[in-house]
Amino acid sequence: MLWFMAIWSLAVYAPVAHWVWGPGGWLLDKGVLDYAGGTVVHINAGIAGLVAAIVLGKRLGYGREPMAPHNLVLTIIGAAMLWVGWFGFNAGSAVAADGRAGMAMAVTQIGAAAAALSWMFAEWMGKGKPSVLGIASGAVAGLVAITPASGFVGPMGGLIIGLAAGVTCFWGATSLKRMLGYDDSLDAFGVHGVGGIVGAILTGVFAVKEIGGTAGLLEGNGGQVVTQLLGVGVTVVYGLVMTYIILKVIDVAIGLRVSEEEEREGLDVALHGEHVE
Repeated sequence: MLWFMAIWSLAVYAPVAHWVWGPGGWLLDKGVLDYAGGTVVHINAGIAGLVAAIVLGKRLGYGREPMAPHNLVLTIIGAAMLWVGWFGFNAGSAVAADGRAGMAMAVTQIGAAAAALSWMFAEWMGKGKPSVLGIASGAVAGLVAITPASGFVGPMGGLIIGLAAGVTCFWGATSLKRMLGYDDSLDAFGVHGVGGIVGAILTGVFAVKEIGGTAGLLEGNGGQVVTQLLGVGVTVVYGLVMTYIILKVIDVAIGLRVSEEEEREGLDVALHGEHVE
């Protein structure tokens, strides 16, 4: 894990961050919009999570044994901390206390709340009942999707992006995961990958020139959607290929999975000698 984190940060995250945000970055020069990390952070990490889940394989008993979250109270506490912290993540990207930072903070709240609701209703319609875990997941999906758009869209754009993210990420974390047959316990791809893609593309639709200096499709600049698709495509392909190579090299060098005995015992015990109650 530590080797992967170090190598991935240098070989995957850093180049994409430079392309999108750095002076002379070619995606920046192409006009790709990403205010706070929808492509750089979320699509990048979501694709890495998908590749890692496929390369590592499924947990023992996956699909045959119940693997519910350990503690829903901690899940809600964690989601609440993320929600509040995201205001700094998005609004702080303005590096100023100005109107753009205020708008970024407002649409972050709107997008997260809208996605929590749309995920809840999608789950309610699909499974017959809503869940606390689903609402928390929806909120995070909305936070992810509004990340690239937060400094470029207004309240209505934030609302629609949030509603779209809740539904599409619910599909990504349930139907798409079953269709592809991978084991992603945190739904890194379903929430962060899919949410980042939705947010990045819709930024090109709802961008407001008066807010971020660039118009989107609704203001007559349809080419911005194409530019956003370029950013999404490059990030997906580069992240997929590089993550696969890194994982395979580490697997050959030191291995990726613990033994079956250690997995059955639990990694808290096997690696740290501690139990989580």
